[in-house]
Amino acid sequence: MPIATPEVYGEMLDRAKAGAFAYPAINVSSSQTLNAALQGFAEAESDGIIQVSTGGAEYFSGPTVKDMITGSVAFAAYAHEVAKKYPVNIALHTDHCPKNKLDGFVRPLLDISAERVGNGQAPLFQSHMWDGSAVPLDENLQIAEDLLARAAAAHIILEIEVGVVGGEEDGVVGAIDDKLYSTVEDGLATAAALGVGEKGRYMTALTFGNVHGVYKPGNVKLRPSILKEIQDAVGAKTGREKPFDLVFHGGSGSLLEEIREALDYGVVKMNVDTDTQYAFTRPVVSHMFTNYEGVLKVDGEVGNKKAYDPRAWGKAAENGMAKRVVQACEDLRSVGTTLRK
Repeated sequence: MPIATPEVYGEMLDRAKAGAFAYPAINVSSSQTLNAALQGFAEAESDGIIQVSTGGAEYFSGPTVKDMITGSVAFAAYAHEVAKKYPVNIALHTDHCPKNKLDGFVRPLLDISAERVGNGQAPLFQSHMWDGSAVPLDENLQIAEDLLARAAAAHIILEIEVGVVGGEEDGVVGAIDDKLYSTVEDGLATAAALGVGEKGRYMTALTFGNVHGVYKPGNVKLRPSILKEIQDAVGAKTGREKPFDLVFHGGSGSLLEEIREALDYGVVKMNVDTDTQYAFTRPVVSHMFTNYEGVLKVDGEVGNKKAYDPRAWGKAAENGMAKRVVQACEDLRSVGTTLRK
């Protein structure tokens, strides 16, 4: 099945860390952006991760419904069906979930997957993120410990955030200050609370200056070497090399050399959202400007149905986003690495 089983997902992450590459995790909010992500991964011959945020899940349910669970289940159901036609493995993930949305997002989805696993089915999602960056570290890890146990029972990988990603995404706001940089002490506390795999597998979004959205060079300083310092310290304590499966948040606008350095330190997943949003929208703008008199009924004319048919500009949008997904795979060294080759 192109939607990765828990075993396949684990193998994907193991191969990424061993090969110093990572999978783009592409945020989607519609069937069109989902199709574009699948197209891009297939063209790059790369397995990948497709994810939905709380806001994206609401949008999937319909802008007048705005129900995160309905949208998440609909997204996963659609992905499970259409992904069958693509020759790559895809993992489904839910992105940033703050404390005040756990009971309306991650916990109910864990319950759904637990029921599915109890019935002999695969979990609905392959991983979920708990974003505890807005609460004290002790509370962050306490909640993470409970969620990790529930996720492990449902054969799901948990993602946590230790530190703060600056900027804003779906209402989660991170200030640009010293908390942008995780510390060795943060890493040691995480390993002490959650283990290094024996309590269940999890991914860790350590922060090293990351900011959501696109920012101009020099505005925020990325320091990937922090990841190595933490991996080395926790590795020395636990006797394991690169003990954490790391996640790179706020990757849009990052320099290629910074991305590649992070991969060498154990990053296996990098979130890509802002850049793919623009890549989807830009061809639509071109279509509208080029076909102005076709998409509008100017001066009493009837327009051109072929120009304003949503499929006309939709195909252009999907192709544009797919190309950006391919670029992300190239940047992260995942091109041609699919397990299905």
